[in-house]
Amino acid sequence: MSSKELLSKIEKNEETVGVIGLGYVGLPLAVSFAKKGIKVLGIEKSEKKVLEVNAGQNYIQDVEDAVLKACVQEGKLSATGDASRIGECDVLIICVPTPLDHFKKPDMSFIESACVDIGRNMKRGVFISLESTTYPTTTEDVVKPIVERESGFKEGEDFWLCFSPERVDPGNKDYKTENTPKVVGGLGEEAQKIAVALYGKAIQKLYPVSSPRVAEMVKILENTYRLVNISLINELALLAGKMDINIWEVIDAAKSKPYGFQAFYPGPGIGGHCIPLDPFYLEYVAKGINFDLTMIDAAGRINNLQPYRIMNKISYALNRQGKPMNGSTILFLGVAYKADIDDARESPALLVMEECAKKRANVLYYDPYIPEVIDEHGKKWTGVVLTDELIENANCVVFTTAHSCFDVEHIVEKAKLVVDLKNMVKSVNIEDEKVFKL
Repeated sequence: MSSKELLSKIEKNEETVGVIGLGYVGLPLAVSFAKKGIKVLGIEKSEKKVLEVNAGQNYIQDVEDAVLKACVQEGKLSATGDASRIGECDVLIICVPTPLDHFKKPDMSFIESACVDIGRNMKRGVFISLESTTYPTTTEDVVKPIVERESGFKEGEDFWLCFSPERVDPGNKDYKTENTPKVVGGLGEEAQKIAVALYGKAIQKLYPVSSPRVAEMVKILENTYRLVNISLINELALLAGKMDINIWEVIDAAKSKPYGFQAFYPGPGIGGHCIPLDPFYLEYVAKGINFDLTMIDAAGRINNLQPYRIMNKISYALNRQGKPMNGSTILFLGVAYKADIDDARESPALLVMEECAKKRANVLYYDPYIPEVIDEHGKKWTGVVLTDELIENANCVVFTTAHSCFDVEHIVEKAKLVVDLKNMVKSVNIEDEKVFKL
């Protein structure tokens, strides 16, 4: 199939879109296409997710249950664990994880595995788009050679490549997949035409760029910008605390300036699937060309130190009440990495909990969205039921996530000591020395 024939299929809504990886990125994207009447096949290695999708059962908070169910019932969305069915697809979109290993080196195994499956099973005339966050040149230097080797096809003649970075913000009520502007960087003019024609059907606004490597750098820039600024405000928050300055009041005052300032907010650290990881993809590739990214390195070190500094702040607050960390019961409120979501990936709350547990504190947590969680060392944490008795008996209650369902005034009233890392305690009447803010 030629690029013109593929464009014609897309124009007529006759294409089959294969989405490889049905997680936080892949499932919302698959539903977005299916809602437009496009046939979508999800290729997913988790048997549990395959069964859930085919039963119309939703497991991603940002996807509406009824919409997913309707897409499945109408025959526009289905899932499979059979990689051979890649051959049914005219379009393949890769939405697999790209974690870092313990040495902060990109783990490309998920992308490489997806490319091998594609190469071995794809038909001629397919458009392939990589959405997984990665370092610049991945599309050209990793995806292209693997697909060409495994398929025997030639890029630009038998298939076309693109990089279009995911921009998922879990829990964001204003911006979802469809109304978040999408960057597309096709490898060549034909690939770009296909990318624009395809994504334009499901996404309201596209921003084409000149190449995949530009699109790859866009994603890294977005999250490096946030890493640097959040690390900066976290460090300033700790300094402000030592100087008896309320950093939250400082930020609110700075926000009054109508230009030249964007507010970032402190907390126990940086979590999620992007900001703590993505900038280090760029650091990895920079080392390969003997370039030192000192700003990213410094921001990373500040972020890595934050959970330890927070543990020390909790210890200080306990000491002010004559309590050691050893033997104290500390109740953490929230392990999700941001408010009102069920995602604990890279959650800094878990790191703070681990550090307090190492100091022999009795660590408990409550999160209405996450009843149990496994930390990076494989330890399973089980949440408790939040009761007045639990709050009253705890030596310290720590707000680690700003869930809107927390009854802050009631919790502060019942607690002996509160460490507020998310500016939850604002207009509440509190006793002196009872609430410690970040």
